[in-house]
Amino acid sequence: MFSESAQFSEVTSVRRHRPDYLIVLYMGLLMLLGLVIMYAIGPQRANVLNNAYGSNYGDTYFFGKQVVSLLFSLAAFAAIASIPYNLVTKNAGKILLFALGACALLAIAGWAHLGIAQQSLGATRWFNLGPLGSLQPAELLKFAILVFVAGFLGVKVKQGKLNDVNETLIPLAVLTAISMLFIVVIQKDLGTGVSLMTIIMTMLIVGGINKRIGGIILMTIIAVGTVMIISAPHRLDRIVTFFKGDDTSSSDAGSYHIEQAKVAIGTGGLFGVGVGNSIQSTGYLPEATNDSVFAIMGETFGFVGLVTILILFGALLMRLLKIMDHLIDVRLKLIVAGVFGWLGSHVILNVASMIGIFPLTGITLPLLSFGGTSMLFITAALGLVFQLSHYTVNSLNLKEAQHENFSGRRGLGRSRHASRGSFTRG
Repeated sequence: MFSESAQFSEVTSVRRHRPDYLIVLYMGLLMLLGLVIMYAIGPQRANVLNNAYGSNYGDTYFFGKQVVSLLFSLAAFAAIASIPYNLVTKNAGKILLFALGACALLAIAGWAHLGIAQQSLGATRWFNLGPLGSLQPAELLKFAILVFVAGFLGVKVKQGKLNDVNETLIPLAVLTAISMLFIVVIQKDLGTGVSLMTIIMTMLIVGGINKRIGGIILMTIIAVGTVMIISAPHRLDRIVTFFKGDDTSSSDAGSYHIEQAKVAIGTGGLFGVGVGNSIQSTGYLPEATNDSVFAIMGETFGFVGLVTILILFGALLMRLLKIMDHLIDVRLKLIVAGVFGWLGSHVILNVASMIGIFPLTGITLPLLSFGGTSMLFITAALGLVFQLSHYTVNSLNLKEAQHENFSGRRGLGRSRHASRGSFTRG
């Protein structure tokens, strides 16, 4: 049903050129900041866990794990940036099946209470790989959805069938429903589900989905999301807590988390308390190294530090938009659009929840939070964008290509870019 989605052409009409190294610069700076904060609060976090659960984490455990995650992520970036993108896109269907299979295997292992399924806070979202750490298949699924749906929708756009219900929207809805079943229902991870939906919706918008159809899709997503929230008490509690605002009379965990995050950011003031002087990371703020790292960075680096971090994310997102705007092949545009939605949704959801303008979602801050799987696959996706930046065109050539494509769709001429493809293996 989806096999044509991965058929990216290998014939080129665009000369390979110097890539956009600003992607590497912004990504590297964010990773470096994440490494600094893990070095600063790692000993405190280890002490908290040792006292609470009787574990035996050393002072350098979190910093060491973050270094390993960073090295693996940089290797993934380099690999995806170097391997001809056709090898990735042509095998998108296989990658998708593997990711869905991994999610299914995790669900079965969780139900059977097998040791390979790691359970945390009532959810089974990770494979326990022993000395190698853990692996979250939902992150692999996001990458698979990115490359697969981009190819599928790209073909439909070129065929003029993006808004076709039977050939495009129903198959896409089936795939989305299956993915959300694993992520939101079985793994109980609404935050990742929202991120995945943002990837798909961003690609639909960039592809040119009809506004009326897009509105229907959005309303459907909201309706389904509402059902998912109401059906899960912990999600409903987070919504109720959010609408309570700064009401401190409640003692539930959700309000405590938000209050402590605000305390951390407020304590930081303009320039922060300095590296190694965080108080909130000593056990007051839950998930200090993961979901709450933005608040800890606010305490450590202050308002100026947080603004700098947001500027770096904003600059990285703007580079993605620029690359997307200067690609000819719509299928590759959609890949970059999906990465933009992926990265942007994580940043917005995480930051908004930490400053109290959005309910807690339990979603990581890309490149900064502790955890290898999220960093691994977002850097792999950025590596794919970096490779595609080899094949952007200048504004004049872009206008000529768009004119040719437009003429081809009107029957006035055949678009050489649509029929022959845009790039080589590189």
